[in-house]
Amino acid sequence: MEYKRITTIEDPNFKKLHDLMGEIFPPEEVLEYDLWKEPLEDPGIRVFVAVNGEEVVGATEYRYYPDWNIAMTDFTIISMPGLSLGRFLAQNRLKDLQKLAGDNGKELFGMFAEIYDPYRVGHEFGGVKVMDPYVRREVLSHLGYKRIDLDYVHPSWENNGEAVKGLDFCFMPMNDELNSISASLVAEFLTTYYSILSNKPQEWLDMVAHLKTKETVSLLPL
Repeated sequence: MEYKRITTIEDPNFKKLHDLMGEIFPPEEVLEYDLWKEPLEDPGIRVFVAVNGEEVVGATEYRYYPDWNIAMTDFTIISMPGLSLGRFLAQNRLKDLQKLAGDNGKELFGMFAEIYDPYRVGHEFGGVKVMDPYVRREVLSHLGYKRIDLDYVHPSWENNGEAVKGLDFCFMPMNDELNSISASLVAEFLTTYYSILSNKPQEWLDMVAHLKTKETVSLLPL
């Protein structure tokens, strides 16, 4: 199995990846095909696929922010069991991020991620059992993610002004003893991360404004 980076929509593996995203994620979570052109060409956005033979069987997108020394996991896809895909993707992603942080003269501080809460909202993820939200939540907990104490919503990637609910915003500190994080870091990060979307829901704007009134937010068990 190979860990291959995609940097253009012309890459044959990108068509396979986009088809896979459409099968697994709900429509509001998938950016249109043509809108991927600039993100893929952005050196700060790292999209990797797990290629088994000629088939794309898994993928992960993430980015490293050198000014904050943090990363964000945009998504992880595991399309089938029995290949140790979860570990393969997580280990290769972490190695890549540790190298990026090292090149920045630092040790990685941690990584953000959005995580579905299946206890509040159900989603079948295309019927792929290894992507079951209950399983994914426990896997991410095992990796070290903690839930940020925040009533979280995010803008729909369809850019229609709708607020997407039923997720938690989480952080995986490299220091597992960390039990809070700077609220301004969270607010600044979310503002930067969603800057590509012009149509923000009021709930999201209120959430970010509330964060800016706080010094820290707690990291809770996931």
